[in-house]
Amino acid sequence: MPRIVGVDLPREKRVDVALTYLYGIGKFQSVKILTQAGIDLTTRAKDLTDDQIIKINGILSQNYKVEGDLRRDISQNIRRLIDIGAYRGTRHRRGLPVRGQRTHTNGRTRKGPKAGVGMKKKTPVAGGKKA
Repeated sequence: MPRIVGVDLPREKRVDVALTYLYGIGKFQSVKILTQAGIDLTTRAKDLTDDQIIKINGILSQNYKVEGDLRRDISQNIRRLIDIGAYRGTRHRRGLPVRGQRTHTNGRTRKGPKAGVGMKKKTPVAGGKKA
């Protein structure tokens, strides 16, 4: 199993798809990286040689932020917005949509399941019979 930047790539997938398993690398970037490294796109990940893996690692370390570094940068950017009291920071802190979406009727992905107000559980009637 090829290991690139600390991530095990799936063995049976094509290399251009397998590289997208790295955080911060999409389809377009993976094709660009493989072209730079001179690797055929139809190669399977299990068929990569050690030299090819070293080439890919070199390209990634020189030109791209991936995995831990990228996650750290993103979290620091969010933390900075929260610290300076920016509107976007307060939206992050409250767990609400950040990019201007409406929340009156939608936004359940960020807000979580609807909290019912005034909803009561029905209590069962004693003896199990309806009155």
